[in-house]
Parts: sequence; C-alpha cells; structure tokens
Amino acid sequence: MTDDPLPVLVIEDEAAVQSFLRAALERNGINIVMAGSGVEGLELLKAQSFRGVISDMRTPGGVSGDDVHAWLMENRPELLPRMLFITGDTVNEETRNTLRRTGVPCIEKPFRVQELMTVIRQVLEE
Repeated sequence: MTDDPLPVLVIEDEAAVQSFLRAALERNGINIVMAGSGVEGLELLKAQSFRGVISDMRTPGGVSGDDVHAWLMENRPELLPRMLFITGDTVNEETRNTLRRTGVPCIEKPFRVQELMTVIRQVLEE
C-alpha cells in the first residue's frame, strides 16, 4: 500500500480520534493529511490531490461528511470509491439516510486498529 505517494485526507474534529487515526494509518504505511473540520477538508481538497478521503459524518463549521461527499461528486468523482465515513452515531436517522443514499462504507467509533485497517485497505485498493 505504500507505493502510492498521495496522502489520504482525514477529516476529524476530535483530538483523541485524530491521534488514534494518525498513529494507526502511519504505522501501516499510509501518509495522511489531517483536517479538523469539513470546511478545512474542502479547502485541502481544492488545493491538492489525495489518494482517498476518510471523513467524520459531523464536524464543526457547518460542513458535514454528507457535504464533503456532495462536493466530491461534483468536483472529484474519482475519489468517491475511495471514501470512508467514520461516525459515533449510526442510530441517527440523518446518518442512516446518508449512508443508504451514498453507499459510502462507514466504520463506527470506537473502532479497533485491525477493523479500521481492514476497511481502509478495501476502500483504498478499489
């Protein structure tokens, strides 16, 4: 997996989850760029290329994971098959509707490193 030099964009606002993701992904040879909000994530997507996108469903600033998905559909459709949602709230009706509508894989917090890496490998290797 380390043969692709492009980083994966990770959009996550919780510091503890950011640290966990950074450690797990980098230990497994995946270069990442961290964004603390959907707004920051969109700015980064406009400015550089990425191998894939991991996005929390809800981040501060008024740009959700669903909004990031919609932006990708319009502007970077090649990244859609390499998108993964993370959330702590799959019981929320809005979250369930987004997951159903988009078909984007989702991993629920809290997750284990092995579980995370299995899903990420599936997403990035498509």
